[in-house]
Parts: sequence; structure tokens; C-alpha cells
Amino acid sequence: MAYDLQLKNVGKVYDNGTPAVIDFNLDVEKGEFIAFLGPSGCGKSTTLRMISGFETVTTGDLLIRGQRVNDQPPEKRPTSMIFQNYALFPHMNVRQNVRFGLEVKGLPKVEADRKVDGILDKLGLLDISEMATSRLSGGQRQRIALARSLVVEPDILLLDEPLGALDANLRKSIQNELKLLQRDLGITFVFVTHAQSEALALSDRIIVMNAGRVEQISPPRELYTRPTTEFVARFIGSNTIIPGTVRTTEGQTITLDTAFGAISGTNRIEVAHSQGEKMSIVLPAEAVELLPAETDEDTLRQSFGANIIPCRIERLQVIGHIMQMLVRLENGETINTEGHVDKYRGRLTVGASAYVAWHSGGATMIA
Repeated sequence: MAYDLQLKNVGKVYDNGTPAVIDFNLDVEKGEFIAFLGPSGCGKSTTLRMISGFETVTTGDLLIRGQRVNDQPPEKRPTSMIFQNYALFPHMNVRQNVRFGLEVKGLPKVEADRKVDGILDKLGLLDISEMATSRLSGGQRQRIALARSLVVEPDILLLDEPLGALDANLRKSIQNELKLLQRDLGITFVFVTHAQSEALALSDRIIVMNAGRVEQISPPRELYTRPTTEFVARFIGSNTIIPGTVRTTEGQTITLDTAFGAISGTNRIEVAHSQGEKMSIVLPAEAVELLPAETDEDTLRQSFGANIIPCRIERLQVIGHIMQMLVRLENGETINTEGHVDKYRGRLTVGASAYVAWHSGGATMIA
């Protein structure tokens, strides 16, 4: 298979010996929307700059459509990049900013005008095409940066936290436009963000990075519901992690001995685990149910097996149609859970005893 983008054991070490990216491997198909996600300093922007050519590759190979580009300068690569500050030219109007890349490429004026008009129309910028960029809103400037990058028809569009400067409402609006635009154009997007919601909403696959290394590469739902490492489990969503040792394995279900007794979850990775091996169970907030203490215990066990832990309700908070609940376990640890308000309204009170319970299929085991 021919990939739009491949990173093969790519690494970056700065002159002072500090490793920024370590042994990065990735294959990206044409038309994919890929997000790099992780905390500040994890190496995601450095990786993007290596793809663009603004940062040199120390080790490994970087290929675009099968061609090794390690030594190609940015202007020779079939990529275009949008920065967080947009980097628009203040002395140029909208049309001149969008045309700039085509002028650098030496495109004839008639063809350049046609391409500029086409992308301005697609992004709803024709009416303001003669305006100075300094007079425009953040959302308009973001669209201009998009237009300038897309008008040169890159194979891959690189976006380095391009929505970071926008307010929450505008950010959401531009997210929707960005995804629709990417699907319409069929161009491969590689997007860097530190915002989980952004990566989960926009991308086909997410690469979670930590300290220069790839922790997990998965589609959004799989990443959210089936983390493979403790870092991902703590970084993505709202999860509770309970350590233990393997008691039994049966198919994909693993039962652990823990401080709360024997509890079980699903083994996401098809790797055998032996009795006594240290593992942890990851409980997503959405997978945990909260039940009043007066619930019949036999009924609970019929539904959840041994996955029942006594607790005390610490906080109940309604946000829209969701009730968020914080409970404290007998050992002092807390668990976050949430569900539709209609399911819990009137059944629970702060300070009351209760049970947390879950089905084995809703929890994930990590080594």
C-alpha cells in the first residue's frame, strides 16, 4: 500500500543531547485526519516540524508518498503548514495573503486568480477579499490561513494548534468547518493539539505522545474506551485505575485480586497474562453505575458479578442532561462516574451509602 506519510523509526535529538522524539513509527493513508495529542513538551510539535521540514530529522526516515524527504527543504515538500498565530502578512489584504504561495511558485496570473477565487469562495471569504487582515476577526483570520495553505494544493496539510487562540464558541464552529472541509477536499490532515475534545471530535486516528514517545495510536472511541497504558488512561477521559494481580483469565476476561476483592475487566491486547502478574483495571466514568445501598445484593451480583464496591456519595452535580457523581470508597480513594440525569435524579443523596458497579466488558485491563 502507498501511504501519504510514513515515519520510520524517526527520532530527534537536540544539540545539547536532549531527546525530543524517540523511535516514532507511523503510516498515514491518503485522506486521513490524524491528530497528535499530548502534554506540553511531549514532542508533538517537533514531530510536525520534522514533517514540514522546519526541523531536521536526527535518525530514521520520513517519507511522503513513498519519497524520502529527510533532506528536502520545506518549500520543496508537498506540504503546507498553519501555525497557531496564523502568520498572516499585515501589509497585504486577504486576496494578497492567499495568493502569496502561488506567486512564490511562479504560477501564471490567470491560473493563480482562478485558484484564489475558488478557495475564497469555498471558505466564504470573497466578500472580504480586499480587506486588510488587521481589521478581521479571529475566525476570519483562521479561514484566511486555511485558504493560503490550501490554495497551493498540498498533499498534506499540517496544523500546529491552529484553533488555540479562538474563544470556545468560535473554536467549536471552526472545528466543524475544518472536518467538513477535510472530507470535501480529501487531503491528508495532520493536526497537533493539547485539547482532548478537539482530537476526539476531529480525527480518524489519534497518536498520544508522552516524553517523546508514542504511547498509543487508535481511533478516537477505541482510545477513549480502551487505553493500553496507564499514561493514556490517566490522560484521556475520566478514569479510575485500580491495581491488582491476576487471579484468573477466561477468554478476554481477566479477574484481578485487589484491595476490594476479586474484580474483572476486558483484556484489550491479545497477550496472555499469567496468574500473579501485576495488572490494573481501568474504569471509565461512563462505564460505572452508581446504585443506592438498599439495592438487593443478589440482584446486583446477577447483573455485575463480583464487580461491586461499597462507597459513600461525596458530590452530585448536574450539568445539562448529565449528572456527574463523585464517590469515596472504603479505602479513601475516589471514583468519578456520570450518567443521564433522568436515571439518577431522586435516587441518590450526598452523604448516603451506595455501590459502584460495572460490567466486565466496560472496563479495560492494562499491564
